[in-house]
This record gives sequence, C-alpha cells and structure tokens, in this order.
Amino acid sequence: MRGVPAHGSGGTEFRLLGPVGIRNGGTGTDIVPWGSKQRALLSALVLHAGRLLSVDQLTEELWGDRPPANAANALQAHVARLRRLLPGPEGTVPGHEWITTLPTGYRLSLGDATTDVQHFHRLSAEGRAAAAGDPGRAARLLRRALALWRGPALQDSRYGPLCTGEADRLEENRLTALEILYEMSLCCARPGEIIGELENLVADHPLRERFYDLLMLALYRSGRQAEALGVYERARRRLVEALGIEPGPVLRCRMEAILNHAPGLSAPAPPEAPYPAAENRPGSRELGSEIAWLRQRVDELNRRQIALARRFDALAARTPPTF
Repeated sequence: MRGVPAHGSGGTEFRLLGPVGIRNGGTGTDIVPWGSKQRALLSALVLHAGRLLSVDQLTEELWGDRPPANAANALQAHVARLRRLLPGPEGTVPGHEWITTLPTGYRLSLGDATTDVQHFHRLSAEGRAAAAGDPGRAARLLRRALALWRGPALQDSRYGPLCTGEADRLEENRLTALEILYEMSLCCARPGEIIGELENLVADHPLRERFYDLLMLALYRSGRQAEALGVYERARRRLVEALGIEPGPVLRCRMEAILNHAPGLSAPAPPEAPYPAAENRPGSRELGSEIAWLRQRVDELNRRQIALARRFDALAARTPPTF
C-alpha cells in the first residue's frame, strides 16, 4: 500500500478512470494496491458492487485459462490482502463491511462510498441534458466529467472479461462525451479555441470520423477552408489505408458543403440571455437596475415585432392577389 497526500477530504471514493486506487476521505490519502492482480480484483468487485461474483468468475478474471492449482485458496488470499487495504472506520460508516464472503463467491458493498465512474456518468448525463438549451453549460459540465479521467480506464488492471469489457464501454463513453463537448463548443461560436484539441484527437483516433467532421467545421468557421478540405483528404487516406473504405456519407456531405460554402455551416446565433434565476436576481436595493433590464428586454422585443411586421407587409405587397 502507498499513502499519497490527497487534496480535500470527504467519503471514500474508488478510482477507476486511470490508475486503479482508493481515495480515503477520512485521512486524505490515496491507497494504491501494489500488485496488478490486487488491482484487477478491486476493479472487478467495484464495477459489480452489490452483486455476487463467483469464485469461477474471479479466478478467470485474474488468471484466465491458466489458473493455479490452488486457485480458490489463492483468490481467498488476495481477498484477505484487499480487505486489509480498504479504509477503516475513519473512511466509511462505523461497522461497514466492504467485502462479504458468500458460499459461492464474494460481494463488495459500496455503502456510502462513491466511484469516479459514477461521477463521470452523472456529469455526462447532465451535460447531454443541457445540450439542447444551453450549450455553454453543457460544455462546462462535460469538461468537468472528462477531467475525472487520469488515464485509460482500469489502467494496468485489465485481465479478464469483467474488466476488459467494462473498460471498453467506458472508453466509448469518454469518446462520445468528447464529441458532444466539441459540438457544444462550436455552438458557442468558439471554433479557434478547440482546433488544437481536435487535431490531437484526430491523431489519437485516426479512424473515428466524427472527430474529422468536427475539425473540418472548426477550421471552416475560422476562415480556413483549404485546411478544412485538407482534413477530409487526410481522413480519406487513413481510412483507405487502414480499412480499405472511403469516408462515410456524413463526412462526404461535410466536404461538399464546405466546397459550396453552404449556409448551414455558419456558426449559430448566440442564445438569448435568459431571465436571471431567482438566486441571481438583484435585491430590493437594486430594484432600479432590474427594472431597467426589463425595459431593455421589452424594447428589444418590440423592435423585433416591428421588424417582423414590416417583413410581412413587404411580402404581402409582392404577392399577387388570388381570386
């Protein structure tokens, strides 16, 4: 076990989005199991917290198809060592038993502990929910979710199907969150700020077409049409070399739209400022400022109404009467 000073305190948190370990909120330290088998065992139990994992499942997870002759005893020894690593009463509720031994296997109970995987899923879901109405908030939530990643999911702890399958799903969730993040950033009309990040993603994931698509759009909106078209050629070359296929219809349509300067490529208009939330509204001493703000909004709405009426009149004047 290694004790590493941690920032902040609170409840116990199991960390799986990167090197596997435990944040002991009671002592403010990180607990890192030394052995890879210990980390794999901890990962499997935490990922399936509340569920019984049989001796056979855990044996396959740790040793694959070449288990030791005394696999059940070896597994029991690993569980015993893991129990000694887990935080004591200062890191959880008194009397909490982390790992329960059952007739056919083991079960881990989180109690009031949390995991960084839970935090990631919650923030990602909130970001997706905010995407339709508030791209800026969505982007902020997604960046917070992605900041929880400290490396590949279950780093150095993938042996059997329990951990490998979940790590692959988590990685796909991370990439999807990245796609939505940069889509929201483009909705906020800040294309130049994300070009470098998208270039890195294209280099790291050369067969993922969505990152090429977002990079092309960011470059086009930054006034770099030729470079945007160059990204398409780069994507095409990599896909043909690696998979023997041409880019899909979405990427081809993006290339054609850029060639033709399609109006739909323009950055969306910034959303209207919403009425301040109750906790952000001015108090009674600032009532005059609030009234001025309301008057400004009313004047703006009146101007829009007048402009729409004029457009309607102009269209009506050009439309020939029908009998």
